[in-house]
Amino acid sequence: MARICQPLFRLAAGFASEQKLPRRPPAVTFRFSSFLYKSLICFYITDDGSKPLTAVCLFSWRSDQMSSMRSVCFLVFCAGLTLVSAANPLSAVEIVGHRGASFDAPENTLSSVNLAWERNADAVEIDIYLTSDGKIVAFHDKTTKRIGGRNKDVAEQTLAELQTLDVGAWKNAQYHNERIPTLPQILKTIPAGKRLFIEIKCGPEVLPQLKADLQASGKAADQTALIGFDYDTMRKAKQLMPELKAYWVFKVKQNKVTRRWEHNADYYIRKAKEANLDGLDVGYNGFLTADFIQKSEAAGLPVFVWTINDVKDAKKLVEMGITGITTDRPGLMMETLKQAE
Repeated sequence: MARICQPLFRLAAGFASEQKLPRRPPAVTFRFSSFLYKSLICFYITDDGSKPLTAVCLFSWRSDQMSSMRSVCFLVFCAGLTLVSAANPLSAVEIVGHRGASFDAPENTLSSVNLAWERNADAVEIDIYLTSDGKIVAFHDKTTKRIGGRNKDVAEQTLAELQTLDVGAWKNAQYHNERIPTLPQILKTIPAGKRLFIEIKCGPEVLPQLKADLQASGKAADQTALIGFDYDTMRKAKQLMPELKAYWVFKVKQNKVTRRWEHNADYYIRKAKEANLDGLDVGYNGFLTADFIQKSEAAGLPVFVWTINDVKDAKKLVEMGITGITTDRPGLMMETLKQAE
C-alpha cells in the first residue's frame, strides 16, 4: 500500500474483481498479475465510506488481446510509470525547512534559506516583522539581542539600522557579516514547484505591505502561504488575501495538575473554520494524535507539525497521517523520509 497525494490514492496488488477493500479516501487501485502468466492489468476505483466497499473494475488489458509484443511492452511501461509515481507514504509529506536549514546555517538568513533549497526541501518557513520605516524583514525574535547583540525591538529600528547587524557570526564564523534579509529578497529565491511559509510574528499592521510585496514578487499564489499564532491576525490576513493558503499556528498547553488540555480538538477546528483558514500548524506534544489529525482532515484542515528533528518522531507522525513536517534539518528529513522504501 502507498499513499501518493491528496486526495489520497492507494496502490494495491492481488485484488480480484469485486474484491472487498478496506476503507480509504477516494482511491484508485490496480492489479498487475504475473506478466508471464496472464499479462493482465486491471484498474479499479473505490468510493469513500465508513465500511469496506466493493472495488469496481474500470477496464483491463490482456496481452493475448494485443497485436504485438510492442503493445505488451507499452502496457508494462505504463504499469511501471504507475509504480514509480506511487510513492511511499513518507514521500507524500511536505518537508518544510524551519527558518531555512537552521540547524546548519543562521536562521532566517539568505544563507539558511538557500541551503534548504539546495537540500531539496519542499518548502521553507521564515518569520517576518515590520520595521519602523515600513519594510518587511525576516526575523524571529521581538528584539535583536539574541541574534544581533542589540537589545532593541525590531519594530523600533529602520531597515538600514537592522542591516548594520551581523546576524551570522553567532552561528558560525563562516557566516560572518550575514545581514538581515528583506521579504522581497527571500521571495526571489523560491524555486519552481516549491513554496514559502511566511510566519507573521507581529500584528495585522504588516498585512498591507505584505500583500504589496507578494504582488510585486510575481510569484504564483500557490508558492506562498501565511502562518501565525495570533488568531485575529490570521483571520484578517485571510480576508485581505483570500487567494493564499493561511494556517493557524498553536501549541496546546496542558495543566500540570489535572493533566487536562487547554482546549479540545473541536475548539481549534471550529475556530479555524470560522476564520476560513486552510489548515492547522501544531506544536508537537501529546495533544497531537492520529484522532486529532483525522478530525481536522475530515473538516478540510490539513495538519502540519513543528519542530521535528528526530527521524523516529517524523516517521511516527507520517503513520498518524500528518500533512507536513517543519524541521531545522530539511536535508536529513528529505534523505531519510523521501528515499525510504
